[in-house]
Amino acid sequence: MLVTPFVVVKKLAALPLDAGFWSVVSFSVLRIGLGFLLALLTAMLLAAFAGRFRLVEVMLSPYISVVKSTPIASFIILCLIWLDARSLSVFIAFLIVLPVVYTNVLQGIKSTDPKLLEMAELFEVGWWRRLRYIYVPQISPYLVSACSVAIGMSWKAGIAAEVIGIPDGSIGEKLYEAKVYFSSGDLFAWTVVIVVISILFEKLFMSGLKTFLTRREQH
Repeated sequence: MLVTPFVVVKKLAALPLDAGFWSVVSFSVLRIGLGFLLALLTAMLLAAFAGRFRLVEVMLSPYISVVKSTPIASFIILCLIWLDARSLSVFIAFLIVLPVVYTNVLQGIKSTDPKLLEMAELFEVGWWRRLRYIYVPQISPYLVSACSVAIGMSWKAGIAAEVIGIPDGSIGEKLYEAKVYFSSGDLFAWTVVIVVISILFEKLFMSGLKTFLTRREQH
């Protein structure tokens, strides 16, 4: 039932040589990445409105709490009723990332120094300049922290959605086949692939995000 590390390494080395390997990887990367980016943009927009209008924060609070506390498997099974299996990982990644980013960004907005805001109001500083020179530097640490956590969660949730939904040509389908055929070598090899891709995705995205935020602060 359990294979040796040598067999796993051998299976792992053979995977990139398979004609369909890169197609399978791109299928999952594109969908999970899309879900993460959509959640990131939506969460930042909602947090901006919630930070500006107390009523929006109150209205969103129960929904965010429900999403944070409901098991991922429950969401996946429920969403399969309405969504196609090929788009399931996009929505599940979106759903898991949204509350994490929203909560952190909103906390960053609330932590903004009120004296700076009073000064901006006194000197009639425009909305864009307030965002650029007051809010962005304040929110940046919260956003970086949220994204660092959310990327790993999006991959866990997205792959879990693929394993349950079993869309053709996905990494989740390969994991499911490994389980069906008791191929622990393939299971471990694909798990290593998921971990490596997740780490690479996180490193690339976080590097780009930090560079973008640093340039914004310098200008």
